[in-house]
Amino acid sequence: MVADDAVLFREGLSRVLADAGFQVTAQVGDAPALLARVAEDPPDVCVVDIRMPPTHTSEGLDAARALRESHPEVGVLVLSAHVEPHFALALIEDGARDVGFGGAGYLLKERVADLAELTDAVRRVAGGGLVIDPSVVAQLVGRARARSPLDDLTAREREVLAVMAEGRSNQAVCERLYLSPKTVEAYVRGVFTKLGLHQGADDNRRVLAVLAFLRG
Repeated sequence: MVADDAVLFREGLSRVLADAGFQVTAQVGDAPALLARVAEDPPDVCVVDIRMPPTHTSEGLDAARALRESHPEVGVLVLSAHVEPHFALALIEDGARDVGFGGAGYLLKERVADLAELTDAVRRVAGGGLVIDPSVVAQLVGRARARSPLDDLTAREREVLAVMAEGRSNQAVCERLYLSPKTVEAYVRGVFTKLGLHQGADDNRRVLAVLAFLRG
């Protein structure tokens, strides 16, 4: 389902997704309509503008939180026209509190022009994964911060965690950093250990590690 109050953008996005092989089951212009349609026929993923009527502030994020409560199996990809790291962090924090982290993502609207990146993001969210726009990651990690456990990471471990912060898999880390699977697994284990993430499923530990990284 696609939720955006800008009709032309909504129609265009729906057409792009349909051409890429997705079935767009509904198009709506505000959060209440989205929640109502999801209750009638839950989709695999909702692609939601973060700012919709009536206040044009955080209706999309609020809808994502409501859906996590009512339909935790539905993934939500939030689109934003601007880099707003606090909203991205809120999505991750919501997921980190859940026992089973559902699919969630925060992507800049400009990424919609890149069909491969958009469809990859939708599929990852549909599969229960995490997607964070690289621009958000770059802004968060570039800010000043006090000392944290992240300071104990090696330069290579930080590079691996930075790619993980975009929601990428170990295989994607291998391809991005030209490392072997065993080497990446060793770096990921090192990250978990140094951040004190010794227990729990790997998926949840990845979310917690990303959260620690982005919070700094």
